[in-house]
Amino acid sequence: MTRLSTADAAWLHMDRPTNLMVINSVLLFDEPVDWDRVKQITQERLVDRYPKFHQRVVESRVPLRPPTWEDDPDFALEHHMHHLALPAPGNASVLQELVGDLMTMPLDRNRPLWHEYMVDGYGEGAALIVRMHHCIADGIALARVMLSMTDSMPDAGIRHRASDERLPRSRMVLGGIPLPGTRPLRWAAHLGLATARQTASVATSPRHAVRLGAAIGRDAVTAARLLLTPADAASAIKGDPGVSRRVAWTRPLSLRTIKRIAHAHDATVNDVLLAAVSGALRQYLRERGAPVGEIQAMVPFNLRPLDEPLPRELGNKFGLVFLPLPVGVSGSYWRLREVHRRMQEIKNSRDGAVSYELLSLTGLAPEPVERRVVDLFSAKGTAVMTNVPGPKEPVYLAGTPIRTVLVWAPTSGHIGMSVSIFSYRGEVTVGLMVDAALVPDPGEIVKQLEREVRAMRRLTAEDADPRRAPGGATAKATASP
Repeated sequence: MTRLSTADAAWLHMDRPTNLMVINSVLLFDEPVDWDRVKQITQERLVDRYPKFHQRVVESRVPLRPPTWEDDPDFALEHHMHHLALPAPGNASVLQELVGDLMTMPLDRNRPLWHEYMVDGYGEGAALIVRMHHCIADGIALARVMLSMTDSMPDAGIRHRASDERLPRSRMVLGGIPLPGTRPLRWAAHLGLATARQTASVATSPRHAVRLGAAIGRDAVTAARLLLTPADAASAIKGDPGVSRRVAWTRPLSLRTIKRIAHAHDATVNDVLLAAVSGALRQYLRERGAPVGEIQAMVPFNLRPLDEPLPRELGNKFGLVFLPLPVGVSGSYWRLREVHRRMQEIKNSRDGAVSYELLSLTGLAPEPVERRVVDLFSAKGTAVMTNVPGPKEPVYLAGTPIRTVLVWAPTSGHIGMSVSIFSYRGEVTVGLMVDAALVPDPGEIVKQLEREVRAMRRLTAEDADPRRAPGGATAKATASP
């Protein structure tokens, strides 16, 4: 029996009928999968390796005491692994409808908080839908857990190998961007411990005391700014969320092409994709006669090294930062430049580390207070945007090659849209999860997003053409609306 951390407890208690705190993933295959072998792998590499996959959450009867993880006395794999057949015609639209329906189903609190759905009949292949509660771990950690079920060779055995947990990045990421490896300063609730550790240094070095005081002051200012950030206005993509969900995803986009666009404009892959999302949302709003201005995206800020094995206890180790998307900026080029500038500011800030501490403090509060804080924080954003780096080479599940991977973070409070960016085997797939009442057809946004990438690719080709006439700024400004 172990207690939930305050951050994990916060995510547990954020569950609402209109916004379940469940991380949803989809693996797509071009051929049938040996599901019996998948069950063996799940038992060996998830259930036996990570205790939370055979434990349930038990709430404390003592006020303000966090819940605990306790072994489920009736645990059985069949309670969590379900075999389904996709209805005809078994295409992407039917699978997207199934995924959206499953996203609305709460997880049974009397059992471990995860499920796998093994789906036959997706074209000539299959799909695996994985649902794990956010209180188990953050999205990047759970993506690593899911990928630990895969192998680099089709004829690999069942047993777990620690090397399978590692992702091909060695530094922390913010939406896919490498960040300095600075360790977050513990403040607020943990300030007493930090102060105790610093007492000797402060006593012997006044200069150290000044630096420490300045750091605490900067974090306090950052916390105030995060809490006082104005809320996004209601729009065609933001409002009171309902229960129903819809999902859609792009065709695989060439990572080489996106890198070429990024290199040509001194940007990053993440900048290019976020600029494409901004342009797609701009067009979607314009077509509905909605005001087109800036909207806030909440971006997870990973605080866990990606080149180290995951701890058995897993848990949440990330913050959230606000990224104002330049939806009001005209022209693909200028949106890309503006996204890059804003992301550089975030990289140099402490927003992620400070927001993690705010979330940990929220987990200490009584549930009614916690809900008010979550409402206050989530009202500031319109969408959650994640970027998870996957393997560069093809991987196999139970001997079958995986074609595409999608991972959606949940949306809390008043946020009704989640955008997932996942890079894998030289391709990038962008997926949308939306509130069905607000965005009945997310496929429209997906199509516009693909157009935005093509527009930026054309700009890059024009810049590389020596016959191109002067006056590029005007051309760039009008390349897309």
